[in-house]
Amino acid sequence: MTERTADAKLHAAEPHIPERYRHAVIPHIMVDDAAAAIDFYQRAFGAREDFRLDAPGGGILHAEISIGPSVLMLGDASVEAAEQASFASPTALGGGTSVTLHVYVADVDALAQRAQAAGAEILQPPTDMFHGDRTVILKDPSGHMWVFLTHLEDLSDEQLRTRLATAGL
Repeated sequence: MTERTADAKLHAAEPHIPERYRHAVIPHIMVDDAAAAIDFYQRAFGAREDFRLDAPGGGILHAEISIGPSVLMLGDASVEAAEQASFASPTALGGGTSVTLHVYVADVDALAQRAQAAGAEILQPPTDMFHGDRTVILKDPSGHMWVFLTHLEDLSDEQLRTRLATAGL
């Protein structure tokens, strides 16, 4: 099977992800307790742990999880790295983050309920948005921002611009 054939089969199996977003950058986030974060992502988002490399002194040096077909890398942030302004967790940055993680899922409403029950803070409940996706925005216990989406309809650029103007944004 060629890579192109494998991609075509994956695309057919994931109709809730728009074609444009089926190949994406792999985010790598840092957290203060990677083991607890992985546990949360499993309970809240249905994540699967694919790989874990424990650090020699304890903690997790590198791990990879999957949420549906999306892969996320994560690891424990070290105090030394945070002091050098690299590989810092949101907590080390004063609780903020400049990155929001977007993931398409088959049922954003079910994911939002599960995530809230697991301890996520819902910042915007599931809402049908002007861009053709049903969207929930949440913050995880580590301080990372997430946008989960279920694709509802394809829009032309003109339709998107018209809806944006109508929404008053």
